[in-house]
Amino acid sequence: MTDISPAALRGAVDLSSLRNRPAPGAAPAASVPAGAVADVVVDATDESFGQILEISRTVPVVVDLWAKWCGPCKQLSPIIEKVTRELGGRVLLAKVDVDANPQLAQGFRAQSIPMVVALIAGQPVPMFTGAVPEEQVREVFAQLLQVAAQNGVTGTLPVGEEADAADPAEPAEPPMPPLHAAAFEAIERGDYAAAITAYEKALAENPRDEDAIAGLGQVRLLDRVQNLDLQDARAAAAAGPLDVQAQFDVADLDLAGGHVDDAFGRLLDLFAQLPSDERAPVRERLVELFGLIGAADPRVVTARNRLSSLLF
Repeated sequence: MTDISPAALRGAVDLSSLRNRPAPGAAPAASVPAGAVADVVVDATDESFGQILEISRTVPVVVDLWAKWCGPCKQLSPIIEKVTRELGGRVLLAKVDVDANPQLAQGFRAQSIPMVVALIAGQPVPMFTGAVPEEQVREVFAQLLQVAAQNGVTGTLPVGEEADAADPAEPAEPPMPPLHAAAFEAIERGDYAAAITAYEKALAENPRDEDAIAGLGQVRLLDRVQNLDLQDARAAAAAGPLDVQAQFDVADLDLAGGHVDDAFGRLLDLFAQLPSDERAPVRERLVELFGLIGAADPRVVTARNRLSSLLF
């Protein structure tokens, strides 16, 4: 089990630039009470993180660093959210999209994701990196509460009807389309084939369904990496530098682990070395991975430019 100790992250995390930054239009973080949050699961941003740090003086805050293109994040985040909600306000979960919040990603020095760190009275403590099973998540949360209690952080956030009363204007989320809901449920139970089928049906009905396009790419990545061993995959790729499938496997694992530039670089190097009549599958895989990260991402722009220079 992970050994939770603030000393383990000493010097590894620098949140000083975010401590006193209020969200636009909000009161300074120091004046925001813990009860001001509308839910025990919140989206944290570079601008709002000062409030999150202040709340960590009342309850431990679990920070989940993730990205839309990260396959393992899709496995881990629902588990963390489930365990957080079961604790009834004793823990706050702050979800950080690293692509949208680069200062937080830099502050936590997130070299790979998913990365999960806790905050107790403003001090970061390690939890885990990468997808872990639910049993281990529960064990680490239990240990987190023990460490928090030792440091006098034993508060509880309002939940349920009490939280609803604190923010009656909170709009309800629209229901998920049936095929999207079916895909999400399939992902939660690990049935990626069923999720792929559901997203493909959604795209057959509406080829411009951007959520289905993104979801299909993500679940295909999950399906490809679920049975891969990183050490074995890297050994096979090293032994066969022009073995397309071996290079695909490592690129998928790199992307799923957050090493986007490594994944793109590997496939672009492979594309450059292959005969022109063998390049099509590599180009198709690159285009698929570009879609997972997003066309506007600077890493995609750089890789796409290099691909274009290799094509023409």
